[in-house]
Amino acid sequence: MKIAVAGTGYVGLVAGVCFAEKGHDVTCVDVDEKKIKLMESGVAPIYEEGLEELMRKNNATGRLHYTTDYKNAYKDAEAVFIGVGTPELPDGSANLGYIATVSRQIAESVEHDCLVVVKSTVPVGTNDKVEQFIRDFLTRDVKIEVASNPEFLAQGSAVHDTLHAARIIIGTESKEAEAVLKKIYEPFGLPIVSVNRRSAEMIKYACNDFLALKISYMNDIANLCELVGADIDAVAEGMSYDARIGARFLNAGVGYGGSCFPKDTKALKYIARQHGYHLRTVEAAVDVNAEQKTRLFYKAGERMITFQNLKVAVLGLAFKAGTDDLREAPSLDNVQLLLENGANIYAYDPVAADNFKKRYPEGNQARGTIQYVEKPEDALRGAHICFIFTEWGEIRAVTPQMYKEWMRIPLVYDGRNLYGLQEMKEAQVEYYSIGR
Repeated sequence: MKIAVAGTGYVGLVAGVCFAEKGHDVTCVDVDEKKIKLMESGVAPIYEEGLEELMRKNNATGRLHYTTDYKNAYKDAEAVFIGVGTPELPDGSANLGYIATVSRQIAESVEHDCLVVVKSTVPVGTNDKVEQFIRDFLTRDVKIEVASNPEFLAQGSAVHDTLHAARIIIGTESKEAEAVLKKIYEPFGLPIVSVNRRSAEMIKYACNDFLALKISYMNDIANLCELVGADIDAVAEGMSYDARIGARFLNAGVGYGGSCFPKDTKALKYIARQHGYHLRTVEAAVDVNAEQKTRLFYKAGERMITFQNLKVAVLGLAFKAGTDDLREAPSLDNVQLLLENGANIYAYDPVAADNFKKRYPEGNQARGTIQYVEKPEDALRGAHICFIFTEWGEIRAVTPQMYKEWMRIPLVYDGRNLYGLQEMKEAQVEYYSIGR
């Protein structure tokens, strides 16, 4: 089938590449000419395992194309998928400006009947508005229907999550639209859950917010564990055998980040308030997460007289391993606080350092300084204190003995609970983690 995909971020590009991999003819549309040329050369603008390999493979087959010319891309497409961003506004609502721009471009370009599919995460009822908006701006006598097809990929495993999804959610208002989407996804061989559009929109929020709730709950329990002398790892293990709870998302840490959980919890909270309802569970998850991100910094502040002119090693900048995404990453909040308090930061991340430099260029920042290093050892040599914010394998490979050997003061604040308490104690490392 001939498919166009609007937007080449995590949602749009991964979807487009995977559609091409399953045999569809796909054109990915973006406004950035440099980005288009980069993708044409087989280089992905985002870091995702396996993405570039599939890009190069399907570029070579001729099934995958990239363009800034949206008119030609949309004019005879059988389906147009919208995968542009819906960033958070100051009040927590979703910014639908990019959705509106693409919708109008589609309306003014399509020359044949077409199914428009919204993959972006949008408030409940948005698909209805998109359909009306497109019909308002149509320039030709064609039939347009809009369907909801939310994505459930996780950054760092986006390609695998798309090709091997637990299920495909499709939200339609007609049998014709449902049939088109089923045909598109038939080569994937995955279970399809077909519902109406508003239910599909709500499923996306309900899933993401439930997982965010689970993370914040475990972090809340972890904080209590510290106070009562329990071990959150032991608690999580005991919980994991309960089939009603499951083993995933039970790891305590410095809070969730990324492009989905922070934005989607605030958006659903906003939607509820618009309808006169308070989602108290989701609001609690948001509050817990906001405090959790900087818990280790303030804990370290109680231990240290000052951070002024101290060498501080920061290991891990991305919000999680496997991605270069910094959106809502705990490292951002903590680095800002450290710099404001005069720290000299030596930061390491195997993938996300270049993105971090765009926000914090090397050199003087606020009252402190920041330098980026190529190896964990370079950050740790002579350091007075270390913070761990991302669970990269390269960081896990640093042994307790290395902290003792390399650091001037072997003092480690671990936001990912990478090490055992006893092994750090035996290595004579002063070690603080979450919930233990």
